[in-house]
Amino acid sequence: MSVRLLIVDDEPTIRRVLTSLLEDAGYQVLAVGSGEEARERAVEFAPDVALLDLRLQGMDGVATMDALRQTLDPSPPVIIMTAHGTIASAVDAMKRGAFDYITKPFDNDELQLVIDRALEARDLERRVQALETQLEERFRPENMIGHSAAMDAVFRMIDRVGPLDTAVLIAGESGTGKELVARAIHRRSKRSGEAFVAVNCGAIPQTLIESTFFGHEKGAFTDARAMRRGAFEQAHGGTLFLDEVGELSPAAQASLLRALQEGEVRRIGSETALSVDVRVIAATNRELVEDVDAGRFRKDLYWRLNVVGIRIPSLRERPEDVPLLVDHFIARHASRMGVAPLPVSATALSLLVGYSWPGNVRELENALEHALAMAAGPEIGPGELPPRVAGPLTGAGGPGTRAGEGDCDDGRGMNLHETVSRAQNVLEERLIRHALRETGGNRTLAAELLGVSRKTLFNKMSQLGITD
Repeated sequence: MSVRLLIVDDEPTIRRVLTSLLEDAGYQVLAVGSGEEARERAVEFAPDVALLDLRLQGMDGVATMDALRQTLDPSPPVIIMTAHGTIASAVDAMKRGAFDYITKPFDNDELQLVIDRALEARDLERRVQALETQLEERFRPENMIGHSAAMDAVFRMIDRVGPLDTAVLIAGESGTGKELVARAIHRRSKRSGEAFVAVNCGAIPQTLIESTFFGHEKGAFTDARAMRRGAFEQAHGGTLFLDEVGELSPAAQASLLRALQEGEVRRIGSETALSVDVRVIAATNRELVEDVDAGRFRKDLYWRLNVVGIRIPSLRERPEDVPLLVDHFIARHASRMGVAPLPVSATALSLLVGYSWPGNVRELENALEHALAMAAGPEIGPGELPPRVAGPLTGAGGPGTRAGEGDCDDGRGMNLHETVSRAQNVLEERLIRHALRETGGNRTLAAELLGVSRKTLFNKMSQLGITD
């Protein structure tokens, strides 16, 4: 895919000469006559480098440079074009952020050299930014929290497949963090300095599938008021994340497969095919194998996407991670809401660990944000949790009793004390078993990890029937 150059000069002759010269050199050129027009068209064009005349009618070159910085992210390096008499002004523009300047009339070789240097500087800056982001994200605590065996397996797969330029299919229930995993894979890949483009396949209207994937030319259809690059083109050189890929229609599946097989796309309304180089990571909350067997999903597309498969466990499959997530989300939302990060009582934590979490990590985060908003005391107790988690605490038994339950077990369920006791036993058993796994079965080390005496650990193990 060719490099895009934006030329801004109010002299038509200069625009024609530069356009002809640079297009012959293989660049894609947009030449405009004013800073105002450049600002309006730059978002759609997304230039890699901008060549701005210093003396422009209306917005001058420096003002246009500032406008492009405010409009584009990332902003392109700017080369100032100037006459000999205004070199001092061009140098001043460089102090304000321009990459370089070149004087009129142009030497063709010099112009090409300056453009090449600007592109090298852009690529270096992107790589540095990607490295900084990768380091920041890798060590940020909110990035996929978990010490369970199930999550350890996911982390190992991310580290394994990240550097491999192959397709990955991520499976898991809604709310388990499939996009987080996809982004982690991208950050560990050789494409980490390029774009990560996410497309929610389940949210695209059927009539916009082709435009979303492949883009369109201005006037290609009624609402196509400007050229638009599709997701494949935007992700060129980087990663294309197809979320909920199982929701695509048969026609959309066929179009996607063709693009993946041919490595090129064609904007709607264009006769020119564009070569694209993307790594595809797909995700689904469906059982795609069953959809393939039932004829709802193309077998050839399934095998194209599922070169390596990663399954994200549901939260109920890794309850030992709940306390870690609770601490994280409490701290995160307390900071955002400007309140103290309240501790969670043992009873409330037992309920959180024992809940099934059909909405997974996303639902847990929602529940803890709710609890912080409702909390008025020194800690978060069962009363601050959403009713779906704690159960309604009203009824004949008064406060502390679930609706429909009295003070004793009448055949319809346990009273609150028994419920909490049972949940606490479940939590303690899971924590002890996790500690034993972490220490290779060494009970002395496990006791130290849990912060209890060896005798207390032995007594708990005996009480809970843990023999290994």
